[in-house]
Amino acid sequence: MVTRLRALGMQWTTVVPLLAVVLLVFTWGRDLPGAIVAVVTLILAGAVLSAVHHAEVIAHRVGEPFGSLVLAVAVTIIEVALIVTLMADGGDKSSTLARDTVFAAVMITCNGIVGLCLLVGALRHRVAVFNSEGTGAALATVATLATLCLVLPTFTTTKPGPEFTTAQLTFAAVASLVLYGIFVTTQTVRHRDYFLPLTKQGEVIDADSHADSHAEGPSSRDAKLSLALLAFALIGVVGLAKGVSPTIESGVESAGLPHAVVGVIIALLVLLPETIAAARAARRDRVQTSLNLALGSAMASIGLTIPAVAVASVWLSGPLVLGLSSTHMVLLALTVIVGTLTVVPGRATPLQGGVHLVLFAAFLELAITP
Repeated sequence: MVTRLRALGMQWTTVVPLLAVVLLVFTWGRDLPGAIVAVVTLILAGAVLSAVHHAEVIAHRVGEPFGSLVLAVAVTIIEVALIVTLMADGGDKSSTLARDTVFAAVMITCNGIVGLCLLVGALRHRVAVFNSEGTGAALATVATLATLCLVLPTFTTTKPGPEFTTAQLTFAAVASLVLYGIFVTTQTVRHRDYFLPLTKQGEVIDADSHADSHAEGPSSRDAKLSLALLAFALIGVVGLAKGVSPTIESGVESAGLPHAVVGVIIALLVLLPETIAAARAARRDRVQTSLNLALGSAMASIGLTIPAVAVASVWLSGPLVLGLSSTHMVLLALTVIVGTLTVVPGRATPLQGGVHLVLFAAFLELAITP
């Protein structure tokens, strides 16, 4: 019976990503009726769950922090493609879409996912333990990228409005890529041990030795198959999310909500695979893996999106608004301060998780009623 269930699970996680891509081909660029939107949403949810499954297979094969990096970068690359596509189709009203989506991703990851994982880890294992050196470096990089790309445009004076000049945008794009490249090198080569999970006694758990797992790791063939299916699943997630985005936009408009809510919903959909994977890792007492996913996704979202929209702005019509409002800058500053106080001890109780979740709730509330 167990063998049959496992086989069924493998079939399900194999079929759904392919089905999502096929559905994407038939629905791309078309106005979808309500019944089709419901089917697309169902397949979208299945693609998210299958993406999490294949990401965990890859992570088990390559070990940390490479597993977290694969999922974060894969999701972000496709997220960037979605943002650029929506901006190309949306005209002037999409001028703030990149800013809204990137800032939403930062709030979701640094408060929503971090808070959820700290809460889950601390409630299940009394104290959530992680490496303050690696997590602190990740938070510092996120804070620097967010300030350079989302805060400074509000205060520059060469060009009116919360926009960068071409030279300023070029500098921000290059700086983002350089910082992200330095961080990835630090995470995967020079100081990889800073980003590995810890035991309660503070000892590093090296996934390469499989000391933390009694199960046999997946074969190279299985990992390659999962990598391909992960790509299909993520393409399906983001592509189908674009397909239902007109329904989301009309719903937001009908409800009288600000257009920025569209960016929040898109970010929530795109980051759902990371959220589930991070919560599962925290439940297994691998909080460092959860934080790698959360902060790595925030970093990739800024470090890859800003250069992409900088290049895309060459042919996109309309302004590119990147500067945050004063309310959002306060939320960002509070997130960095609270995040720093959370990271420094290297241990967290349910209180820290609750504080981050309250900040995330405040972001959602202010997005709906600014």
